[in-house]
Amino acid sequence: MGSGGPYEDVVGYSRVVAVGDLAWTAGCTSIVDGAVVGNADAFVQTVTALGTALESLERAGFSRTDVVHCRLYVVDVAAHADQVGRAHAQVLGEVRPAATMLGVSALIDPRLLVEVELVAARIPAGPAGQVSR
Repeated sequence: MGSGGPYEDVVGYSRVVAVGDLAWTAGCTSIVDGAVVGNADAFVQTVTALGTALESLERAGFSRTDVVHCRLYVVDVAAHADQVGRAHAQVLGEVRPAATMLGVSALIDPRLLVEVELVAARIPAGPAGQVSR
């Protein structure tokens, strides 16, 4: 399922793919309507990218509380890890998904500091579907 992002048609990918009770987002950044939101601000970029990913999951029928994993790609992780972690806690702290923060050398646009991917799962209610967080 696409979101109309500027790279989806050019690169040939979907913003979110859902199969049954599972969904994965593609990498989401802070590019909104063709412009980078939060230039040079890793906190704002992370909040924006997570918002894009969550909106995509919602369009596919998943909720914020269905998120079970978050992967964060961070340019200059030593300099930005605290801001990225704080933003993650603000957006997903109550959900507490498994999370991985990776340092990368660059992203598709040199102004971008963060890219995020989410995985969501609809867990059935009841003892068999309880999730340990």
